[in-house]
Amino acid sequence: MNRRLCGFVAVVAVSLAVSMPLPSFAKGWEPVRTDVSGLNSVAHDNDVEIRVSPGHVVVIASQPVQIKVFTILGQVVSNEALPAGISRLPLSHGVYIVKVGDLTCKIAV
Repeated sequence: MNRRLCGFVAVVAVSLAVSMPLPSFAKGWEPVRTDVSGLNSVAHDNDVEIRVSPGHVVVIASQPVQIKVFTILGQVVSNEALPAGISRLPLSHGVYIVKVGDLTCKIAV
């Protein structure tokens, strides 16, 4: 392939990757009223604990928190304020970055 065609193919590939919609994620955070003690704990600090269950990320917060969830490619999945308590966000299979205040961790769903 000549250089000009290679450059064109690269530009088209990047353009398609940037313009593709995010995978369909769930509708948003929902409160949890069941026991979450059996879930895998991923990270925690004094006010927040992040746990993972199949298809969900679960956040246990002792006070309201701002949370951001990103795909491994940096696309924002969720950027919301959560109330104190237990909340979960359904996620598609994959690897994500979760940021709550100063706490940042990588999760696999």
